Amino acid sequence: MYSDNTISRCIATEPTVNRRRMLALLAGSSCLTVLPRLARAQDTTTPADPAAAPAPDAAPAFSFDELSAQMQRLATEDYTAPGGPSGFIADLGYDDYQNIRFLPERAVWHETGARFQLHAFHLGWLFKQPVQIFEVAEGQAHPLTFSTDDFDYMNGLRDKIPEHAALSGVAGMRLTAPMNRPDVYDEVVAFLGASYFRALGRDNAYGLSARGLTLNTGLASGEEFPRFSNFYVDRPAQGQGTITVYATMESRSLAGAYRFVITPGSDTVMEVTARLYMRNDVEQIGMAPLTSMFLFGPGDMGDFDDYRPRVHDSDGLTLINADGRCFWRPLNNPSKLANSYIGSRSPRAFGLMQRNRAFSEQLDAGAAYERRPSCRIEPIGDWGPGTVRLVEIPSDKETNDNIVAFWVPETQPKAGEALEFSYRMHWGDLPPDETSDTAYVLRTLAGHGGVSGGEAVEDQRKFVVDFAGGLLSELPADAAVEPQVTIENGELVEAILSKIPGRDTWRLVIEVSASDGAVVELQAHVEGFNRILTETWINQWIKA
Repeated sequence: MYSDNTISRCIATEPTVNRRRMLALLAGSSCLTVLPRLARAQDTTTPADPAAAPAPDAAPAFSFDELSAQMQRLATEDYTAPGGPSGFIADLGYDDYQNIRFLPERAVWHETGARFQLHAFHLGWLFKQPVQIFEVAEGQAHPLTFSTDDFDYMNGLRDKIPEHAALSGVAGMRLTAPMNRPDVYDEVVAFLGASYFRALGRDNAYGLSARGLTLNTGLASGEEFPRFSNFYVDRPAQGQGTITVYATMESRSLAGAYRFVITPGSDTVMEVTARLYMRNDVEQIGMAPLTSMFLFGPGDMGDFDDYRPRVHDSDGLTLINADGRCFWRPLNNPSKLANSYIGSRSPRAFGLMQRNRAFSEQLDAGAAYERRPSCRIEPIGDWGPGTVRLVEIPSDKETNDNIVAFWVPETQPKAGEALEFSYRMHWGDLPPDETSDTAYVLRTLAGHGGVSGGEAVEDQRKFVVDFAGGLLSELPADAAVEPQVTIENGELVEAILSKIPGRDTWRLVIEVSASDGAVVELQAHVEGFNRILTETWINQWIKA
């Protein structure tokens, strides 16, 4: 494990791996076991029968503590993976699945006037393992059942679907609420596939995703994919602006219970509590994982011949240490699988950010990348020592999720142990704090080494880092400030800091040389007047 404020020697060894479709593919290959003690919906092939629903007084008492206790007991039992789907669900392919949508008028709480409504995702295609959804009211959990009457089957698909057939479960769910207009229910959060979920702030468009947990991600032993198997949603009261979702998590190595307290807004806030009970030892647990896409941008254009200057859901990883020191790591689309580790102790926050919000720098009128949300993780309580691990996977398509970031605690849980942790998630624009005394990284640019406009120096790479805001922006060009640059696995050729004429922005130009195949680690910040004046910029260059 690495000490605070350090970057490990990174590993970059494996070839291209499939990505954004990985979200769905992993969902299809991950394991699920159904809690035998919990009420179930009806079988797929059984006609809907309202009389089959349990009477209200038969519903079990529900609380997060009781749910946690159930999962703790389940963790002492052998894990049994379920079989695959049957009937018409098993026959639904990609084209079929694109022609299924939940009917908005069938949404749970549609008729109550509550601020939240619940929609279900249909089983089929890659989403073959059913999850169960329960409504929690007055301390009891009541199963929500869904049938083919709740969905619209378009373009002739209806002819293949049995009428009034109850479903054995659904693939996941989404919650809607008026967020951008008082008369429109916008999607706030969706849970779909393994332990994946994603949320939106006001005026955002979907981009990055989160996961409940990662196990052994990027390790030679192979990744394990825990799955949310049941959801419990508090019935919202009139005028209530916050909603609580509970979930059970199951996999070969653990069982667990999650609580999400969700408040939509300009940035949607989710307070997450996870309680995990280990069946087996795991080599690496990843807490509060985030998944995103970076194809290219001015700091890493690759070989793309595209009219757009940048294509990404996120452009950087942020970390704020316990002492308030800020780190910024621009994202890359590497030539081979790359890993970076940033050591920290009791971090205040970390996350994947989309800082570039100007359409003029995105120029994609359809994808609207400037509207993709950032997501910041704020640990609640002391998470102790550990590392933020960043995995960057080579990708040639923007439909691939090729970025994963998560927290790895220094001590890994063992079989028979319990682990509880909490954190707060902010989903939204999340711009840099303009009131901070610390300047932030405005942009990262990169190009060939040597004099700009001249002949390229093949063994050198030029990095240009622009800093904006903070006390640095108020200083004159001749202020007594200087860059501090550290290079591992390469050689610093030069580092030049200057203020851009006519602007409040300072530019640091770094020239680095390295041998072929080197994985070069870079770190830089600006100091002056006995203090650090900027975020610490960190980056990785794999010399081809």
